[in-house]
Amino acid sequence: MDAVKIVGDDLLVNIEVSPRSDHFDISSYNPWRKTLEVKLKSPPLKGKANKEIVKEFSKLTGRKVAIVSGLKSHQKIVKIPNISKKDFMKKIEEKI
Repeated sequence: MDAVKIVGDDLLVNIEVSPRSDHFDISSYNPWRKTLEVKLKSPPLKGKANKEIVKEFSKLTGRKVAIVSGLKSHQKIVKIPNISKKDFMKKIEEKI
């Protein structure tokens, strides 16, 4: 999956966000944009959607997550430290 890359000790994940959904969900992989499609409950106002992304990805991986690109965009890059691509993919496959 091209949406997930290892850079040093960190895992970078390209995501595309759809706010104002019924619930948080990692719905699918978009091969054209090379992103994971993520649905959020929060609206994209005052950083609420970004906070939900950080909270849910932290809960999913058990790691401190940060958004490193796209704070005001639907397309974002999430950084997850100290996790292998294999472990992350296993957790994502359970959600998809």
